[in-house]
Amino acid sequence: MPVSLADPGPAVTLLSELGAADIAHPGGTLLAHLTRVQRQLAEWGARPALQLAGLCHAFYGTDGFPDALLPLDRRDDLAAAVGSEAEALVYLYASCDRGATYPTLAEADGPFHDRFTGRSHTPEPQARRDFAELSAANELDLARLDSAFRDRWGPELLSLFTRIRPLLSEPAWTDCQEVLAG
Repeated sequence: MPVSLADPGPAVTLLSELGAADIAHPGGTLLAHLTRVQRQLAEWGARPALQLAGLCHAFYGTDGFPDALLPLDRRDDLAAAVGSEAEALVYLYASCDRGATYPTLAEADGPFHDRFTGRSHTPEPQARRDFAELSAANELDLARLDSAFRDRWGPELLSLFTRIRPLLSEPAWTDCQEVLAG
């Protein structure tokens, strides 16, 4: 069941100031993509901090989108706009070395590899679930809008989301099947 959208005002202001509405991204602009990810998370019933993390997940770049809106030494700026919990989720998402982390993501003690520091750690179960949910919302937005992306990455993404199924909400898993399995 959808929950109310988190108040995106301060985050959207910061995104706009940093040019997210001018950065091309599948489906239009980076800001449009980020807004769709936030809405998807709300439709899945995500709490406000996770919704805000979805809206801001590309602030520091990601393993799949290298363009950062803010350098890491300005994490406090994002935390001031969205709160420390949402900012920590943004950092977790952005820091993920996908190739090293994805194979053991579903394991409770699977190491999470930080591409910024080169270190590994074990996120708490809630952070691991949030990471998985945000990952699904992000990738499904791209797959819905770009058939070439879906054709190229859909089978691999479906395999990933099948492996991490225990970390996903029921609505997220249903959408993964519908969008990626065709």
